[in-house]
Amino acid sequence: MSGVNVNAKIQHEEKELKAMNGMGCMIMNILAIIVCIAAFVIGVLMIAMWEIAFPAALTIIIISSLYAFGAGPVIFIGLKILKPNEAYVMTLFGKYVGTLKGPGFFWVNPFCVAVNPAAGVTSTTSASVKPAAESIASTLTSLDAMSIGLVNKRISLKDMTLNNDKQKINDQLGNPIIIGIVVIWRVVNTAKAVFNVDNFKEYLSIQCDSALRNIVRLYPYDNPGNDNEESLRGSSQEVAEKLRDEIQSKVEVAGLEIVEARITHLSYSEEIAAVMLQRQQASAIIDARNMIVEGAVGMVEMALAKLSENDVVHLDEERKAAMVSNLLVVLCGNRDAQPVVNSGSIY
Repeated sequence: MSGVNVNAKIQHEEKELKAMNGMGCMIMNILAIIVCIAAFVIGVLMIAMWEIAFPAALTIIIISSLYAFGAGPVIFIGLKILKPNEAYVMTLFGKYVGTLKGPGFFWVNPFCVAVNPAAGVTSTTSASVKPAAESIASTLTSLDAMSIGLVNKRISLKDMTLNNDKQKINDQLGNPIIIGIVVIWRVVNTAKAVFNVDNFKEYLSIQCDSALRNIVRLYPYDNPGNDNEESLRGSSQEVAEKLRDEIQSKVEVAGLEIVEARITHLSYSEEIAAVMLQRQQASAIIDARNMIVEGAVGMVEMALAKLSENDVVHLDEERKAAMVSNLLVVLCGNRDAQPVVNSGSIY
C-alpha cells in the first residue's frame, strides 16, 4: 500500500462541458414528435382499413410510438437553463463529465445528472428569526419541491455572505471575549466544491470557526498602555487580513475563494465585562488627569514667566510656591474655584 497516492482522491479539476443549443434541440424534438404522432395515426388507419400489409403498418406504429411517447419526452430532460453566475456539475453514471457554465439555454445528454450536495442545505448562520407565517410557507414550499423532484441543483458562482454565530474565545491574555465575523466568499472550482468535500457550505462554516479561534488567541483584546502593539480592537484591518488568509488556506481544497473577512462583533464576555469596563474607565481618568496636569504646569510656567518679564510684581520663592499651589488647585480641580479677594497688602 506504500505506492498508493493518498491525495489522489482530492485531485479534481474543473473542465468545461460542451453542450448543444437548447432551443434548436427543443424545436427539432417537437417537430420529430409531431411527425411520429402523425405516423402513428397513419399506421393505425392503415391497419384499420387493411389497405397495406399488416407487418409494415405495425412497424410504423411501433417505431413512431417509441419515439413519440418514449425517446421524445426523455430528450426534453436534457434541456437546461442557466442564469448568469450559475453552473451545473454533471455526472454520467457516476463519472464526472464536466461543468456547464454561462447563461443560456442548453441541451446535454439526458442521462447526465446534476450534482450539488449543498442543494437545499443552509450553513450555520446567525440569521434573524422569521415570522411564523413566512417560516411555515417556506417550509411547505421546500417540501413540495422535494416531493416532486425539483430540488435546485445549480451551483451559484456569485459572491455570498456567511455570517457565523458569535463565539466565546479566549484572547492572548486569556480573557474570554465574544466575537463574530462575516465572510464574503464564492465558488471558483465547482468540481472541488462538489467532489472533495461532503457539503462545501458546512465545510466553510466549520473552517471559519477554527480559523477564528487560531487568530484570536494571537492577539489581546486591546492594549491601552501600548499603542504600537497589535490588538483585536485597535488593529482590526490587520486581524481581518490574517483571518482571511487563514480561512483561505483551509478551504482551498474545496475550491472556494475568500473575498473578505471582517469582524462584526467584539466585546468582553459577560463574566468579566463589568470589571473590564471599570479598568477602561480608570485608564481614561488617568489619561485625562495626565493631560490636565501637563496643561496646568505649562500655564503656571507661562504665568510666572509673564509676571517676571513684564515686571508686574516681584515674588519671593515662598510666595511663588504659594501662587503655584493656588494655580494648580484652580486648574486641576474637579469643581469651579471659589476665589477669596484680599483687600489688604499682599505682604
